[in-house]
Amino acid sequence: MLKQRIITAIVLLAILLPALFYPSYVPFACVMLVLIGAAAWEWGRLNDYGPRMSLFLGAEMVLLCGLSWWLGLLQGSLLGVWIVASAAWVLGGAALLRVAVPGWPRVPRGLRLVGGLLALWVAWLAAVQARMVGINFLLSILVLVWVADVFAYFTGRAFGLKLTRSKLAPTISPGKSWEGVWGGMAGVVVLALAWAWSDSAAQAGVASLYTRLAERGWWLLLIGAVFMAAMSVVGDLVESLIKRSAGAKDSSALLPGHGGVLDRIDALLPTLPIAMMLAFL
Repeated sequence: MLKQRIITAIVLLAILLPALFYPSYVPFACVMLVLIGAAAWEWGRLNDYGPRMSLFLGAEMVLLCGLSWWLGLLQGSLLGVWIVASAAWVLGGAALLRVAVPGWPRVPRGLRLVGGLLALWVAWLAAVQARMVGINFLLSILVLVWVADVFAYFTGRAFGLKLTRSKLAPTISPGKSWEGVWGGMAGVVVLALAWAWSDSAAQAGVASLYTRLAERGWWLLLIGAVFMAAMSVVGDLVESLIKRSAGAKDSSALLPGHGGVLDRIDALLPTLPIAMMLAFL
């Protein structure tokens, strides 16, 4: 299993890094197009739509993103999209976590399908437009999610249930603790402060998300960092909830040793549009 994870990670990095650092945003947009299409296929499978319908949903997502690209949406201001998507994630995520696994099947099937596809479409728009702003800007969002996850894991392992007596969401993800969430938030705050300081010291040509927030006040930087860390946890828990309802361990087996695409981008789905909203509001 470890060997599979390492090989898959190397292959993914060999594809993603050249696309990310290429002078034009186009290769990255194309790679993200493939990943989001695969995630839409997984979404169909998790909602029992069958092989053919799931393939159709994947192709439909690629066409939707491609059409948005062709129509020039990426070059325009999408602040309204980011605000609506962020509100939907905050309110919808809270509602889903409240009803937990038993409540997911009670959500109308059509609403589940459309909601998931819209979340993937918005995430593609946010990721590509963030890359258009600059590599430093996009990386500051991606690294935030990775740092939140890593710090949450190690803090949870070291201090889980030692400060509180209740788990974060025992019926959804029994391994997660409140201590892990707090550790993830602390890690993100340190990251945000260090990155903003580094941008200032290096006089970076393209400001990171943290510098954009710090320019309007350090209080906004701290609140924004904690908020995005919290929403990355919400994205992770929502996908875990859906997988448990579907009786699936992973969203698919597309990425050997890692599960599926949704397993890798679940925390990014709410974080990307929220980061874009905070940066450009």
